[in-house]
Amino acid sequence: MAITDPIADMLTRIRNARLVGKSNVVIPASKLKVEVLKVLAREHYVGEHTLENNGATILVTLTGTQMKKIVRVSKPGRRVYVGVGEIPTVLQGHGLVILSTSKGVMSGASARKAGLGGEVICKVW
Repeated sequence: MAITDPIADMLTRIRNARLVGKSNVVIPASKLKVEVLKVLAREHYVGEHTLENNGATILVTLTGTQMKKIVRVSKPGRRVYVGVGEIPTVLQGHGLVILSTSKGVMSGASARKAGLGGEVICKVW
């Protein structure tokens, strides 16, 4: 069965692994997923991640940092694009917004600083 939204699948795997207390989770690999995981790791929501099986899967180490919710915003059926002035804040700046911009995948704060808008991938808090 083909996955229609691989990013939502990745976020769901991370969410479910945290709920049952797992320390690692295996995710099918793609370049976009690796970039999203880099942003999550930079903000300390997940630990390190490594490519395994000749780049076919990603092993993500989950850290003790509390992640209450992780929500997919832009979906295949309804893409959500924002300009630099419209980048949302999550919990008055205590959460994280991940955007796909013309300069790559970055957090909302980094995109604001760079003066870039883009597609809102997800929100984490």
